[in-house]
Amino acid sequence: MNETWIQRPLLGFDTETTGVDVTGDRIVTAALVLRTPGTGTEVRTWLMDPGVEIPEEAAAIHGISTEHARAHGVAPLEALEEIAAALAEQLAEGVPVVAYNAAFDLSLLDAELQRHGLKTLPQRLGRAVEPVVDPLVIDRWLDRYRPGKRRLGDLSQWYGVTSDGDLHTAEVDVLATLDVLEALARRFPQLERMSLADLHQQQIGAHRQWAVSFNAWRREQGLTGPDASGAWPVQHASGG
Repeated sequence: MNETWIQRPLLGFDTETTGVDVTGDRIVTAALVLRTPGTGTEVRTWLMDPGVEIPEEAAAIHGISTEHARAHGVAPLEALEEIAAALAEQLAEGVPVVAYNAAFDLSLLDAELQRHGLKTLPQRLGRAVEPVVDPLVIDRWLDRYRPGKRRLGDLSQWYGVTSDGDLHTAEVDVLATLDVLEALARRFPQLERMSLADLHQQQIGAHRQWAVSFNAWRREQGLTGPDASGAWPVQHASGG
């Protein structure tokens, strides 16, 4: 029997940031976790001085204050180049990037690279960023009517995933994301049977469908503010 993609290397990616605006906020910490079945797990982490104040609300979530980042963080230019180079190297070899709410992390990374005059992932690859696997998109798609929230902590609890550390630490979040993905693959065996190319395309459609439904719900509720972007896995600066 041929190996499925879940039995081959996976590259987990996560960031902790100054906020939730993918075009204006900055990366504070990032983690890349290469999990190779039968071989082990390789973890790389970065702490950056984002060059701006870290709001107290953001620091309360991930635990990194402005003072700590200034004292111990590296320059964003250096860290961003290392992160982008590592992602591009694995993607070029066909290794999927696994990210929870990938459109946030990959879009913010894209904006950060542009801000610092570095090549974006599409520029490095010479093509779109794929394959990407997003447990949030998959969970919304395949378990659409399950009640409750769908934060990483919620899915970890639902699938019985335990973490050695606090969520909202980039490294811990990546490891939990990879474990949740494996649990999703066990619950929905059709995921493993798909090729990565097919799975990537299915997620594009699933996310777009979710965004249309979510934005319709927001209008029914009379909520104001920008709609959710239907673009996945990268939202462009225009929001499209």
